[in-house]
Amino acid sequence: MTSYDRWTLRTENTSYTVRLSPDGPWAELDAWGPHGVEEGPSALDWSHRTHFITPADAAPAEYLPQGQRPFAGADLIAARPGQERGVWWEFTGAQEDTGGLRLTFTDDLLGLRTTLCYAVVPGTDVLHRWTELACTGSQELRLERFDSGAVNVPVTAGARLTYLAGQWSQEFQRAQLALTRGTFTVGSTQGTPGHAYAPWLAVQDLAADDAPAYGIALEWPGNWHITAQAEAGGAVRVRAGRVPHEGAVLLAPGETLTTPRLACAFSADGLDGLSRVWHRYERHLAGARLHRPRKVLYNSWEATGFDVDAAGQLELAKSAADIGIELFVVDDGWFTGRADDTAGLGDWHPDPAAFPGGFGRFVEDVRALGMDFGLWIEPEAVSPGSRLLAEHPDWAYRIDGRPARLVRNQLLLDLGRADVQDFVIATLDRLLTEHRVDYLKWDMNRPPTERGRPGDTPAERLDLDAAHVHGYLRVLDHLRTAHPHVSVEGCAGGGGRIDHTTLARTDVVWPSDNTAPLDRLAIQYGFLHAHAPHVMSSWVTDAPGIFDPRPRSLAFRFVTAMCGVLGVGADLRTWSPQRRAEAGGWIARYKDIRDVIHHGEAHLLGSPDDATCGVQYDGTDGRTVVAALNTGRLDGAPLVPGRPARLRPRGLDPGAGYRDAASGTTYGGAHLLHYGLPFAWTADHDAELVVLTRHPGPRPA
Repeated sequence: MTSYDRWTLRTENTSYTVRLSPDGPWAELDAWGPHGVEEGPSALDWSHRTHFITPADAAPAEYLPQGQRPFAGADLIAARPGQERGVWWEFTGAQEDTGGLRLTFTDDLLGLRTTLCYAVVPGTDVLHRWTELACTGSQELRLERFDSGAVNVPVTAGARLTYLAGQWSQEFQRAQLALTRGTFTVGSTQGTPGHAYAPWLAVQDLAADDAPAYGIALEWPGNWHITAQAEAGGAVRVRAGRVPHEGAVLLAPGETLTTPRLACAFSADGLDGLSRVWHRYERHLAGARLHRPRKVLYNSWEATGFDVDAAGQLELAKSAADIGIELFVVDDGWFTGRADDTAGLGDWHPDPAAFPGGFGRFVEDVRALGMDFGLWIEPEAVSPGSRLLAEHPDWAYRIDGRPARLVRNQLLLDLGRADVQDFVIATLDRLLTEHRVDYLKWDMNRPPTERGRPGDTPAERLDLDAAHVHGYLRVLDHLRTAHPHVSVEGCAGGGGRIDHTTLARTDVVWPSDNTAPLDRLAIQYGFLHAHAPHVMSSWVTDAPGIFDPRPRSLAFRFVTAMCGVLGVGADLRTWSPQRRAEAGGWIARYKDIRDVIHHGEAHLLGSPDDATCGVQYDGTDGRTVVAALNTGRLDGAPLVPGRPARLRPRGLDPGAGYRDAASGTTYGGAHLLHYGLPFAWTADHDAELVVLTRHPGPRPA
């Protein structure tokens, strides 16, 4: 095999090698792992003797169509309308440059050119993959499946799949299963990634608990799927891609369809190491905005609900400013007609009755307290009785002759239409220029149900999901360009729309509407497997547990929320002076260490199922922050009489010394790695924040 038939792409610490198969016209994975893994026989080689399947069905193929992979799961299904499905292509060329590769395959009879695209993300261990499909013939093509790529993982004892599942208010629950044979699929047809599953998967060999981890994440905020299959040869092959709403997309002559990017990651350090690979990647996505401080915010929703008026909000704002809040966000209820969730959406004008002195005056009164100002909005939604819907009834999704279904008493605007996009852009421009708004919380509280346009035909609504996504991204891109000073929070009834395309265009995201302490801890534990602390917005509230009602202290709530981007959502008017003073102390501590949390390397220590768990953040300035939490009994009894609980950090220098800034205690790195930090939990002490400062030796002067 010549070098022309084999290509290696190198990230910071990993190699990904692709070769042309000797068995047919397709590309297959040769090696994926740490640098040098490509030197030697491929771990994905197979005997090439097949029975009742084809060589393509057994191969670790990077991408294959149904015509050439008829049995084991194809990545592409295409046909001319009304004709037999299938693609039989030939390899027609490769283009390689620094950090990139393009492999092209053509089917001249069908009129389809397929290009497999690869690109290394600089400064990370992430590789992007996507596919370009061009109609080169004189007839349109019908694409029923067009995945972004397939990822092959060599395993010896079956695969351990780690995924993130849940529901509204219980998002990002980490789940695992053993896949030795068969197929596992997750996805969404809700027009967003959804609350049930995240578009993220990790694969490890079952042979060891700490086995190297391979990860993929689909970068698409619409319908999607990820499918893992344990194939006959023993390897696991994972396909991922977007899912057309009506089951197919038509590609006209001369048109090219580009699939969403599939981000592929590897870590030799298991799931903990893989999480840091994703964190570094998301810091890369943030670009220069990463270094913009994520300010401590107050959000008024849990305090006032829809009962928003200037006097009540200013009372909350004054209390927030007194405890060190830096940003005050007015949530739902600030606009005309919004007394409850049955009206008002679409008519985005401040309610003059709620702000008798003018909304602009109210904004300036908040800012005069020394805080930035933020606003909640749900741009894609419209209420049935709104002025907007009366003037533009064709702007909401509906199917002719069928009733419009309400979800949360609202309809969804067709953001795939250019005129709807223009309306949303004009609305945001007006709000952000007429008033000094620094922060925008973009919410979406219902999925699309009747996905149609008045007067359209079934063929015309085949790809409305993609049209909506492109409209959504266009508006976010406009916000970035026209209002670069505005920080944007992404929300969809909690964590319903969190993927890398959204994260690349927002500053933070809202993982869940559930702010109860132990519930939130489990949500954040799963979230941090896939996403970085600097994008994780988290509030301290008084909410009781929904799924785990055990009470926890204010300290527990603050330490949990400080694991990401700290916010407060409780009704501060009901807090005692002592409680406010305690909150002010936590906020001051957070401001001192948030750069370590947002920019440092994170380790997940234990899990919420353990009596003691936490998150460790290693900064570049020699500081290590450990957020430690007690999820066990609160009766004051220690785990073993006379012995404190222990939480072992990771990745410390065993030869260095580490000083606890609060207690003055100095630990040797080896001591911490072996024994762990001690915590004497009691009924009044269920959380602690430890800041360790590194010294060059175990006994600093």
